[in-house]
Amino acid sequence: MTNNKRKIYTSPLDSIGLDMDFLTADPAERFDDDSLKIHYLSAQLIRPDAAQPRRVLPERIYWEFHGERLTPAQALREFIQDVQIIARQKGRPFNTIMDLLPNPDNEEEETVNFTPEETLLRDLINLAVTIRDDGQVNPLTVVNCSQGVTQLFRIETGERRYWATWLLMDFLPGYQGDGTIPCIIVPAKRASVFRQAKENTSRTELNAIAMARQAALLILAVHGIHPPDNGPINNDFYHQAPDHDLRGKREFTADILAAMGGISRTRLSRFKALIGLSDEAIELADRHAIEEGKLRHVLQLDPIHHVEVVRQIVDFNLNVRQVSELCSDSEDKSEPPTYTPPRHAMKFAKSILQNDPANFREYVDALLLEETDPQVVKLRLQNFVRLTEDYLDSL
Repeated sequence: MTNNKRKIYTSPLDSIGLDMDFLTADPAERFDDDSLKIHYLSAQLIRPDAAQPRRVLPERIYWEFHGERLTPAQALREFIQDVQIIARQKGRPFNTIMDLLPNPDNEEEETVNFTPEETLLRDLINLAVTIRDDGQVNPLTVVNCSQGVTQLFRIETGERRYWATWLLMDFLPGYQGDGTIPCIIVPAKRASVFRQAKENTSRTELNAIAMARQAALLILAVHGIHPPDNGPINNDFYHQAPDHDLRGKREFTADILAAMGGISRTRLSRFKALIGLSDEAIELADRHAIEEGKLRHVLQLDPIHHVEVVRQIVDFNLNVRQVSELCSDSEDKSEPPTYTPPRHAMKFAKSILQNDPANFREYVDALLLEETDPQVVKLRLQNFVRLTEDYLDSL
């Protein structure tokens, strides 16, 4: 006998399980369920979610846009202008954004080390051209935040498609649409940070800082702490996450790990810990997509040193071993001496004060003998100078 009882969902992921099918199902199957009806909404009525872990636009423009000082078109225009300045400084000027489309005949382009801003704009342009030529296959998921006669929808999943559509409408030739975007509307009471996380981790991979924000959002959500409805989200909100754990919320652990892409509890803890980085370090690490394996060593240091070490990771493309050694040395030398310096230290100090180039070359040769990598030697000397300045400033 067939059991016709309706299944009762109890976990956050189970409660959205039926809706999640549209994210991976064949496009032809997405229209079978009336609950997943596609609505074509005016782009003017849709707003990105300020709490979205992935920052699609650069930090400065994120704050201006979510502070309602820029419209979507103005935000993109400022972004394009910023990229033009950066590209010109790198010797890659362009007049129109169509110039940024990949040229299959240019073999040298594959070896160009584009800045994060250039890469982001190029990716959005490629997505916009795909939408123009092939149509938008995957609809956005939006939460109905309308009040009275005022219609407003907040993006739950699909922010990159939203910005690519605005790019297509206002900055690319050949747009023949009507200013609408295909969306699946989710009632406000069914909005889910878990569905958003599932979408984020099932599509383009989140970088380490975005994963940290995602972990914080999920952990805070199961504790009943949600981001404000309006305005940009600063790091103070995410800083609440380290004060909360899942010991009293064990029933949500499996759901959170699944929403984060099936990671382990250890990985979740490591991503969550990255919230402890200084604000400037978070912004820089997010912009350059620095991996968690490098950033975890930076957490050993005093927060005042975070951004400088992250900048060195970016400038010198340090690997995990080099970051670990650099941070270990910084940690060992961060405490001022409380004893009389030994004889070899006094001898070194006298040589420095004599300012003799011959002595300097001898020390550098000795460093190269101990550490054969000149790049690492350079970093250690820079680290020594920084620590010296910090110590003198504290006197």
